[in-house]
Amino acid sequence: MQVRRCSWAEGDSLLLAYHDEEWGVPEQNSRKLWEILMLEGFQAGLSWIIILRKREAFRKAFKNFDPELVARFRKADVARLLVDPGIVRSKAKIEATIGGARAYLAMRASGDDFSSFIWELVGGKPIQNSGPIPAKTPLSEELSKVLKKRGFKFVGPIIVYAWMQATGIVNDHSADCFRRGIIRKMGRQ
Repeated sequence: MQVRRCSWAEGDSLLLAYHDEEWGVPEQNSRKLWEILMLEGFQAGLSWIIILRKREAFRKAFKNFDPELVARFRKADVARLLVDPGIVRSKAKIEATIGGARAYLAMRASGDDFSSFIWELVGGKPIQNSGPIPAKTPLSEELSKVLKKRGFKFVGPIIVYAWMQATGIVNDHSADCFRRGIIRKMGRQ
């Protein structure tokens, strides 16, 4: 019997593994949520497979996405990253990631845990989307505005919606995908 998956996951073994093991799993870890948001920002204008193929290089370049370390990056670090062939070499996206680390730490310093903050904004549990998959929603537009107010960049409503899908804030596995029910059960726990 053939296993059914979301159509976007077919054709590439890396995408298939990402779909089957990570995409849509409700993420509660603040640092991991931040890492994925930063990677989604790097994906803007590119395909996700490019980011997946470079993910380990991104982790190395950005000190395993440790916000405390990334927030200390300076001009020399930006210059170093701009010549790193393992990552997407966009000055604006690199600077947005450094700024995102500082925004993350500012939230924490003010008593806002990133995960709790985000999950409270969506009602505390994953949204089970049953309709057509949109590029953005009113909720992703709202989250985008909130994140921008907090100092994040490259967090437009389309990027935020892709992040919501990736981190299980919304379950957008297709109705016939074997992961849909698994992810739904994870969201109830």
